[in-house]
Amino acid sequence: MDKTLSSFIEEKKQLVEVELKRYLNTLEVPRRLKDSMLYSLEAGGKRLRPILLLASYKAYGGEGDKALSAAAGLEMVHTYSLIHDDLPAMDDDDLRRGKPTNHKVFDEATAILAGDALLTYSFEIILNDPQLNGEEKLSLTKALSHAAGPAGMVGGQIQDMQAEKNPVTLEELETIHDMKTGELLKFAVYAGAYLANANEKQLGHIQQFAYYLGLIFQVQDDILDVTGEEDKIGKAVGSDQNNEKSTYPKLLGLDGAIDKKYRYVQQAKAALESAGANGTLLESLADFFSERDH
Repeated sequence: MDKTLSSFIEEKKQLVEVELKRYLNTLEVPRRLKDSMLYSLEAGGKRLRPILLLASYKAYGGEGDKALSAAAGLEMVHTYSLIHDDLPAMDDDDLRRGKPTNHKVFDEATAILAGDALLTYSFEIILNDPQLNGEEKLSLTKALSHAAGPAGMVGGQIQDMQAEKNPVTLEELETIHDMKTGELLKFAVYAGAYLANANEKQLGHIQQFAYYLGLIFQVQDDILDVTGEEDKIGKAVGSDQNNEKSTYPKLLGLDGAIDKKYRYVQQAKAALESAGANGTLLESLADFFSERDH
């Protein structure tokens, strides 16, 4: 990873973590609920989605911290999805990022409620941000609710579950991951670019970039489930195979999955050039998503 990107990631990661704690600490809610919410928010996430949002904001000339509430809200939505994914009724995972999952530390009911709370609170913090005008609040909450909802992440999740033990085509797999993973990434690049006053043409192309970025992210996840190190990825290697999930290596073989990933990288960079954002940190992030080891 080049030093400029490394420095940006570290700086923005710390900034987002401070902001997340600030939002949670202002809440006057039952202690157990807050502890459960904080447990998963502070479990060592990479903060890739808010970092992507802030990189998009910077790519189009955004200055100051106007995009921070959207970045924090996005991370809350992502964290809620992880809490629920880990539940016995879903993936039934004991570990997340090398630590016991939320429902193992607290209990299933508390974990469900913590996820619900993070999801709904994400919209509240955007709507309460004094730096955003009414049109910006409406646009961001509309886009985030779409990305997280039945036509986005939740719809992708149920399709992913239905694909277990049922073979799917490459096109079907891409659709699943575009919804499950890609929609939140599209929100990230859209929100950052929108708040930095990107034009409609740029917003269209930058979301096409995010589409391929989501596929890059997922194919690399699938590859790491085969080749990764458990202490780095924070969960058991081979869990996808054990759960009979539909994955790129299962469909294309490991070498085919790697080749497909590099094709996605080329397509992402072409979209980025059309968006007028080539040569920015977004281009470096495409390579980082492709080569990450956890």
